Amino acid sequence: MATESFAQAIAEAERIIRSAPHIQNEQDLAEGLDYLAGSIKASLHLAWAYERDFPFFVASTGPYSKLGLDNPDTLYFHAYIRDDAEYVVTGRRGTTADLSFQVMNGDYSPTSSPDSLTAFDDRELDIAPDGTFEVRFGPEKPDAGPNYFTLGPGSSMLIAREVYSDWANEDRGEIRIHRADTLGMAPPPAKEELSAKRFAVAGRILVSRIKTFLAFREWHYLDLPVNTLTEPRSTPGGLTTQYSSVGHYDLDDDQVLVITVPAPAKDLAPYFGFQLGSLWYVSLDYINHQTSLTADQARVDPDGMIRYVVSERDPGLANWIERTGHRRGFLQFRWQRLTRALTPGDGPAVEIVPFDELPKLPYYEQQRVDSAEWTARIAERQTAVARRMLG
Repeated sequence: MATESFAQAIAEAERIIRSAPHIQNEQDLAEGLDYLAGSIKASLHLAWAYERDFPFFVASTGPYSKLGLDNPDTLYFHAYIRDDAEYVVTGRRGTTADLSFQVMNGDYSPTSSPDSLTAFDDRELDIAPDGTFEVRFGPEKPDAGPNYFTLGPGSSMLIAREVYSDWANEDRGEIRIHRADTLGMAPPPAKEELSAKRFAVAGRILVSRIKTFLAFREWHYLDLPVNTLTEPRSTPGGLTTQYSSVGHYDLDDDQVLVITVPAPAKDLAPYFGFQLGSLWYVSLDYINHQTSLTADQARVDPDGMIRYVVSERDPGLANWIERTGHRRGFLQFRWQRLTRALTPGDGPAVEIVPFDELPKLPYYEQQRVDSAEWTARIAERQTAVARRMLG
């Protein structure tokens, strides 16, 4: 049977999920099975998208197929490529805070991360006044001119990211890809042998995906002291114009993590965002709960600081970051499209505060929101995500 290997991979992936050491209650397991379902969907999608001669962009992750502590503010797309061919990317720049491209020489595995061979944002491009652009990626070409980027040896994946800061008022653009010498042609017809091979590939992707990102959190987060955040640093293996600050938390329900960070100027970091993640190393529900905030969504205090309140209980504050039942989880800041290197002074400070002492916070009264205001904030999130996913 063509699907036999994939069925076996699903069973193995479920065993890995069920044996994860962080599972402590029914919610943890239920979220793990949801994560498994999204990973099954994504693995099939990726296996059938592996087309380097007739490539197309596919959604790398989304609300229902999460991985790798996905950013709630980002639409991720990728296409498979080869290093000996030339590819043409055309599109129209939307009004999102950032648009970036990255070329990788492989995929993540349980033992290693791929190398980032090229990474840049659209400041490196010549974009027409109407927002349209054409970018080419291919073998080294003398005098190639602007908007041409050389593919290094081993180049195998092109990633594009559109990043939102003001969810309600920014619009996504358009992006397409084709191989320069196959446009107007067609791939050969499907064969049973190829379909069976793709089911086997999907199974390997599924198991590797589950193992990899359970290991990934150990590499980058869980060795850090709990309830702390690192200084801002260039994101390892990521975008050259992105800095991040990471950590993990462990809180009782009467404890609150108050994180204070300078609100960056737009000319320093047009995109700045904070989020929580579960121990499955994926974002929490950012559609129906405020588990993340961008600089545009957060309420800035008169002293120029943003004070996030990570709490299980509702504090009645604008910058409440909901734990949604997660005693433990991950903390992540991202600054993108930077115009200078960040210093420790640009980064966050963290303190644990008893819930009942929150009224002692600076500017507490200015941060207050009532239930009607909170419902409006959540409704705006739900509407904005629905709009951008159909854009």
